[in-house]
Amino acid sequence: MAILEISGLSKTYSGGTVALDHVDLSIERGEIFALLGPNGAGKTTMIGIVCGLVTPTSGSVTVEGENWRSDYRKVRRKIGLVPQELHTDAFEKVLDTINFSRALFGKPADPAYIEQLLRDLSLWDKRRAQVQELSGGMKRRLMIAKALSHEPDILFLDEPTAGVDVELRRDMWRMVGGLRERGVTIILTTHYIEEAEEMADRVGVITGGKLILVEEKNALMQKLGRKRLTLNLDTPLDAVPPELAEWDPQLAAEGHELVYEFDAKAEHTGVPSLLRRVSDLGIGFSDLNTRQSSLEDIFVELVHRKEDAA
Repeated sequence: MAILEISGLSKTYSGGTVALDHVDLSIERGEIFALLGPNGAGKTTMIGIVCGLVTPTSGSVTVEGENWRSDYRKVRRKIGLVPQELHTDAFEKVLDTINFSRALFGKPADPAYIEQLLRDLSLWDKRRAQVQELSGGMKRRLMIAKALSHEPDILFLDEPTAGVDVELRRDMWRMVGGLRERGVTIILTTHYIEEAEEMADRVGVITGGKLILVEEKNALMQKLGRKRLTLNLDTPLDAVPPELAEWDPQLAAEGHELVYEFDAKAEHTGVPSLLRRVSDLGIGFSDLNTRQSSLEDIFVELVHRKEDAA
């Protein structure tokens, strides 16, 4: 049974802006799900609705079979949220902030758990500092600690590593791995697509308020990924010879590279015939390599395809 079910979720703001358009999504327990989309695609609105911060126009959300409206308090205790924006009391001490957040969700005090949480996020030494004394990166760590203070079953990470340093990003993903091992379900939005490529089990792509694709990451890359053949030319070319037009290769690196994209699953990739024609034309190359399309390449292709169809 899915831990989170989103059905027909829509949101139209008073000005007529459609932020979400009948989104259906099922999240399995213990998975890491990456939601990708350009700015304004509806990612934060969807998270806000599930977390009870935004009222939908229509649709429903259930968490472990419980409706998030009729059982709001019970459902909300199962969810942790790390928002994009940093919101906390500037004059409160770090430890007090975390303990208060835990108490808000009706959890009994657990000093050992809170200490380990703060140590995992390199905040234990700052536990008696006021929030206003923390750096931006430390404040981001604090938001993560607040979201985890009540030991949620589902953790939403809304652009969690945007604008943070490399060390925090590394610590963050190490903690995400540990949470997944403990069975926590993680849903993240990110602009760092390489993070989704490394961490996620499944990927959803949202644009214009519509969820246009949900797929297992590996299956998505096999289904839509293309390969790129790059020839490092001995002598740079000013233009692609017309004899190569049927392959439509492109020049790169100021004419020093000839690049050909192809479908690796196709029966005839065109690579052998292209190489023969290049040789027949007397075009010398010192090296060649192929590269599989990244998740970022696929994401850009999907979004552009949706925009062209609109």
